[in-house]
Amino acid sequence: MGNGDPFLIISTGSPRRAPVSSAFAAAVLHFPPCFFCNYRNSVVAQQSRASFPEAFLDLMRQTLPDEESLQAFLAISQQPLRRSLRVNTLKISVADFLHQTARYGWRLTPIPWCAEGFWIEREESDESLPLGSVAEHLSGLFYIQEASSMLPVSALFAAQPQPYRVMDVAAAPGSKTTQMAALMKNQGLILANEYAASRVKVLHANLSRCGVSNTALTHFDGRVFGPALPEMFDAILLDAPCSGEGVIRKDADALRNWTLESTVSIAETQRDLIDSAFHALKPGGTLIYSTCTLNKLENQQVVAWLCQRYPDAVTIDSLADLFPGAERAATPEGFLHVFPQLFDSEGFFVARLRKTASVEPMPTPGYKVGKFPFSPLSRKDAQGVIQAAAKSGLHWQDDELTLWQRDKEIWLFPAAVEPLIGRVRFSRIGLKLAETFNKGYRWQHEAVIALARAEEANSVELTESEAEEWYRGRDIWPQAALPRDEVLVTWQRQPIGLAKKVGQRLKNSYPRELVRDGKLFHA
Repeated sequence: MGNGDPFLIISTGSPRRAPVSSAFAAAVLHFPPCFFCNYRNSVVAQQSRASFPEAFLDLMRQTLPDEESLQAFLAISQQPLRRSLRVNTLKISVADFLHQTARYGWRLTPIPWCAEGFWIEREESDESLPLGSVAEHLSGLFYIQEASSMLPVSALFAAQPQPYRVMDVAAAPGSKTTQMAALMKNQGLILANEYAASRVKVLHANLSRCGVSNTALTHFDGRVFGPALPEMFDAILLDAPCSGEGVIRKDADALRNWTLESTVSIAETQRDLIDSAFHALKPGGTLIYSTCTLNKLENQQVVAWLCQRYPDAVTIDSLADLFPGAERAATPEGFLHVFPQLFDSEGFFVARLRKTASVEPMPTPGYKVGKFPFSPLSRKDAQGVIQAAAKSGLHWQDDELTLWQRDKEIWLFPAAVEPLIGRVRFSRIGLKLAETFNKGYRWQHEAVIALARAEEANSVELTESEAEEWYRGRDIWPQAALPRDEVLVTWQRQPIGLAKKVGQRLKNSYPRELVRDGKLFHA
């Protein structure tokens, strides 16, 4: 990769980065860049926490229909954001989740654009326990996700309910990737990319907790995919890095460093990203462009730029009837421009585009991917692994997940990733299934969470106090009889780990980095 190459190529070895604007680097984390700091022209609503730069208010006046709408926006921006969650149907049905959590007394209000989504209200006495510390969250039964951020995936799958190969261009922390994996039933492939190195680990942790097996993770500037993987994806979600104007109810300082100059710079990067994503999309495929910001520069004008650039290859699919009430947020073009006051949510923008024809390809990238460090297992070796895994309660569809090996590691790759191998570098593919040693296999926690089922013959249901001890990383002396030397540990009929029997003790194998302290399960 020579000097001036516009691509970012990063492997898990030594990173190499091409020049990227500081606006892009800051915007990737959905926070506005701080090098244009300007506090002189800000106005603060009376008794508010949020600051609104005057230039931002001018943009909103151009966007909103009247002064009454502007005042409604300013008023709701001072109110706390409603919390929401999404049921993970890879683990549990919505009906079973509602039944299981009824004992908590949560007030769950359905989110109209996501069948698995709910706004949640809890008793004040429960608030001392973080929602992320309840048992159902620890075992991956739900994801804490803002309601508006469920919109892009809902829009995508309403148009293309069974895509085979999908890309999430800016995937961390994983809310939309896990939402797509559940709708795909862990089939096919999601290439989940994240530019910010610090967020890749969080992305993988959330995928693992939710039992996702059909992903391949990459760590690139999103501008690489158009040249590197032209016309490879049935659907692409580009939840673009943005100025973050829509998150002010969650982050009162979201606009503190906002400037028009930085917004213009971010929009330039967004145009590069949507152009690259469009090239990576197959003809007939669906592209979702979304942001958590509110101005037209980063939203309507970015989409308009793409339409003008490829007038014979792109059409806009209207989202005005995506859900009952969607017309309240619909623009004349058919986009959803969700201001916080419309649905008492964060601000969001969603556009759904369809690629109707091929376009001239981008220049072929000049970098070298390097030798792929994995090799597929032979049929004989694969059969041995499958049989050994089954004895420990691990099962998978061998037409969806295939066995690969690197040194003493055994991995399960989504079959749909194979045409991409050798074209980009991956940070991680599929599931790490096991490590081999003299006496057999050491099954990995992420594989247990994704592949095991509670009804296996070697499973033992823990009591509540035993399950708490498990999540704290401590060994267990269970009340129940232990059926085998290798025991599938469950709680609320959900697999939470695999343990070795040592006498009447279960040796805790819960990953050290996931061990929890403090209150668990109950306030």
